[in-house]
Amino acid sequence: METRKLYYEDSHLSAFSACVLSCEEGKKGFEIVLDATAFYPEGGGQAGDTGILGTVRVLDTRERGDAVVHLCDGPLTVGETVEGRIDYGLRFVRMQQHSGEHIVSGIINRRYGCHNVGFHMGSDIITIDFDGVIPVEDLADIEREANEAVWKNLPVRCWVPSPEELPGVTYRTKRALPWPVRIVEVPGYDSCACCGTHVQATGEIGLIKLFTAVPFRGGTRMEMACGQRALAMLNAAYDQNRQVSQAFSAQITETGAAARRMNEVLAQQKYRITGLEMRIFAGIAKGYGNCGDVLHFEDGLDSAALRELADAIAESCGGTAAVFSGSDAYGYAFCLVTHSGDLRPLGRDMVKALNGRGGGKPNIQQGRVMAKKAEIEVFFK
Repeated sequence: METRKLYYEDSHLSAFSACVLSCEEGKKGFEIVLDATAFYPEGGGQAGDTGILGTVRVLDTRERGDAVVHLCDGPLTVGETVEGRIDYGLRFVRMQQHSGEHIVSGIINRRYGCHNVGFHMGSDIITIDFDGVIPVEDLADIEREANEAVWKNLPVRCWVPSPEELPGVTYRTKRALPWPVRIVEVPGYDSCACCGTHVQATGEIGLIKLFTAVPFRGGTRMEMACGQRALAMLNAAYDQNRQVSQAFSAQITETGAAARRMNEVLAQQKYRITGLEMRIFAGIAKGYGNCGDVLHFEDGLDSAALRELADAIAESCGGTAAVFSGSDAYGYAFCLVTHSGDLRPLGRDMVKALNGRGGGKPNIQQGRVMAKKAEIEVFFK
């Protein structure tokens, strides 16, 4: 069976009618083949279309040989003519992403000789892997050139050269391809072998935004978005930045400097608080001078402060310091410290008896127990 591929004849076609050639029940639904379809099957990094086919929902679309298989949530009668309607909004967004990716990949190939060796179109961003290094400081200029291609509203040409024409066509490809080869061309920016659907003119892409370029497996992994998805992400980022500007009482274009100033203030406050905390710990430890083993509870300590207090008490008491911080409702973090002996047997017995977890070195044990204060006190008595 062969399916006429209407999506190649008109990538903007959203509704059509066709005859049902076959319908078989599979593991994930009913597999339906038509004599013609506007539903694009998964391929080339682009997901398969979804939509409505007659009275059933198309959940996914795949290619099997020359046939396009529609995975549906119900059966259709072989021989009947049905109306099909793709989820065009989703298709158009995907075409924006795919065509924008071609422009960016073409620019990068021309500038750096890097090839696109991996392409994934996610629900919000596109991820592209290149086989060479792309300087992160060049992203802004690459983005500028890519958007210039959008603003020029260039025609996007998709065609299959004849066997005689193909050897004279220059195009990007991951590997040598036998005829027939479908070429997608953005004049002056890219020519690439591709089986996906694309916009008719670059103006339909709307916007190209590059987000990151990081080293990956000897090359570069880039994240980008186009059109509606790029606009949605930029709007979300703007809204977050607006909230930050209000919190810092700063202009929306000066939130970075305001955040750095706040970090400096917080670092100074943390240094001051740490100094005060150490003085308090020294006072607590002094109260346990030479009294041997100590069990102490102190509210509001993080793991570092817990360890500092336990160490100070152990130094002062001359025995084992067992310091706990938490509540009966949520359990207690603990730190056991001694300056002589091995605490591991005590730590193992304690976490077993008090429903906890922990470990560490012979002279220090840290972890957490899910027990009440009274139960901890009974264990140490």
